[in-house]
Amino acid sequence: MNTRLQVEHPITELITGVDIVREMINVASGCPLSLKQEDIGINGWAVECRVYAEDPVRFLPSIGYLSTYKEPLNAPGLENVRVDTGIVEGSTISMFYDPMISKLVTHGETRDEALATMAKALDHYCIQGVNHNIPVLRDIITQPRFVSGDITTNFIPEVYPDGFKGRVLSEGEKDELVAAACYMHISREDTAKQFLNQERQSETVDLEPQDWELVVKCEEESVPVRCGWSEDGLEVSLEGKEEPLTISTDWRLGEPMMLADVDGREVAVQVTLLSLHSCV
Repeated sequence: MNTRLQVEHPITELITGVDIVREMINVASGCPLSLKQEDIGINGWAVECRVYAEDPVRFLPSIGYLSTYKEPLNAPGLENVRVDTGIVEGSTISMFYDPMISKLVTHGETRDEALATMAKALDHYCIQGVNHNIPVLRDIITQPRFVSGDITTNFIPEVYPDGFKGRVLSEGEKDELVAAACYMHISREDTAKQFLNQERQSETVDLEPQDWELVVKCEEESVPVRCGWSEDGLEVSLEGKEEPLTISTDWRLGEPMMLADVDGREVAVQVTLLSLHSCV
């Protein structure tokens, strides 16, 4: 009898509904298998991503302290997501062990559904303190060749002949990122005004809604914007664009993840504080 556990057993467990580990423990205790081969069916598709503490550009291991670790299990609208891990926020990734952080697994009725759920789960997976390979995983599973199933062992060198340089954002994604950055900046400024007003009791600080003219740096481009609060959220008008974007969210200062609605589209943005500036 082969008692070795299948390496990618989460995939098998999700599509069959069989807890393989439980069966192994029961068998080791002298119990028979609780089911027969004809009892096992296949339900849908499952996809697994191995999340590693490694530089996504050079694929070298990264060591350090996990200052932030938020799994996507409780993200709004995310179902059929499984995370197998042995670490928590505050854990240390050392040089003495394999740098794998977790196995992230998603399930769907179709392959496309499982991949779409995986993309969303990766967007909602927040890890800070060490480099990790989520950016390249996120890019791979949305590559047309991968989605179509046209993959071989040469996939990486063929799709990334010069190595992974970071995900290329669409114009729409860049605009959404700019809107999120504006919301964060204005929220911080409004909060600063409130504290200033409390400290200076003999003075008043204007807290009325106002228009903001900002310049947001997105990648290597400087984007002039004009912002103002409305009943639906923050309206962000980008230079050269006919219609403004409206962003609404319950994000608060200090939170590492912003979940926002931008013109009806759900957007997940991760936030890193760099000195007095936020990087999104």
